Amino acid sequence: MRFLLSYGVAFLLLLGIGGWMASGYLVQGGQGPGNGETQVLDAVDLPGADKAKDLMTEFGMIESEEDAKVAEAAAAEEAAAEEEAAAELQSVRTQTFAVQQLPLTVTLRGNTKAKATVSIRAETTGILDERHVEKGDVVKAGDLLCTIDAGTREARLAQAEAALEKAKSDFETNEKLRAKDFASANSAAAYESALKSAQAQLDEAKAELDRTKIYAETGGIVHDPIAQVGDMLSAGGACVTLVQLDPLVFVGDVAESKIDAVQIGLPVTVKTVTGREIEGKVSYISPTANSSTRAFPVEVELPNPNNSIRAGLTAEASAVLGNVPAHLVPQSVLTLDNEGTLGVRAVEDGKVVFYDVEIAGDSQEGIWVTGLPNSVDIITVGQEYVVAGQAVAADNVSEETTS
Repeated sequence: MRFLLSYGVAFLLLLGIGGWMASGYLVQGGQGPGNGETQVLDAVDLPGADKAKDLMTEFGMIESEEDAKVAEAAAAEEAAAEEEAAAELQSVRTQTFAVQQLPLTVTLRGNTKAKATVSIRAETTGILDERHVEKGDVVKAGDLLCTIDAGTREARLAQAEAALEKAKSDFETNEKLRAKDFASANSAAAYESALKSAQAQLDEAKAELDRTKIYAETGGIVHDPIAQVGDMLSAGGACVTLVQLDPLVFVGDVAESKIDAVQIGLPVTVKTVTGREIEGKVSYISPTANSSTRAFPVEVELPNPNNSIRAGLTAEASAVLGNVPAHLVPQSVLTLDNEGTLGVRAVEDGKVVFYDVEIAGDSQEGIWVTGLPNSVDIITVGQEYVVAGQAVAADNVSEETTS
């Protein structure tokens, strides 16, 4: 009885040790798990080891070879699925953009002003007897503006006319006497001189009387200052002031970086704050820059035949300097690379490329940029999730949308 008990205890100990050994692996060559691993029971050569292994397999204490192969196949399939998922390409949406000609313009901000302000002045002294225009009247060259009291000028004119008639009579009498030798030949010079002097005095008297009528030397609109009836005007005193609005002048400043592109005669479109648009040409470019702004004053002459555009209006002028090749793209496609460079991501031969761009202008339709190939497939959706050099699956939607 004691004999059977000893063998039973030994058998149970053998089973426990065998189970512990069978649950582990022997690693040969230091290759790590999955490389050179062998179950301990397969590595040792003990009597009854095969039977112990079969018994442990039957009781589920260790894996059978078939179960191990199934588990290994499942692990390989799972690893393949993971590799396939990792190799799946990132999907992006692209749109083809073609180069276009962008008008290169320079913009000036300023205001309109009168071409000139002219004071119509008296040429003689006298009291203003009548003013024939009022403020706001539009006059043209040759219109009568003011009349100065003639005073004694008409009397002096009559006196000069009488003196001229007497001088003519004396000259003719002397001429007849000389013809009959009743007067010396050299006496003709004195009478001729007297005749010329009388004629000059008459011409001066007429001119002085004419000076009492003041006419417009140019067209314009009557503006302050103007003289009032009864005012004493001296020679050089202003009768009325005329503002010339045809042509009108736009005055603006051009930045020094663009002044070389502006030339005399350059066509310019001026838009006033009231919404009026007028076509004109550059008529003057200042040779010196404004000391505070470093910009150059420029004048544009504008036709204003009806004086419908007033002076002093805030306005903006734009001049087309030429065309530059550029692409019109949505603002949303602009992005930055890792160095902070502004550009766009595009797809070329199935891979992402990054193009540096410079902004050339903007519009309601998008942003004008330069630095791209003539035709480029820009990523419009998904550009923030890819990097340059990455292979992607691109879906081009250019045929579905209007670029």
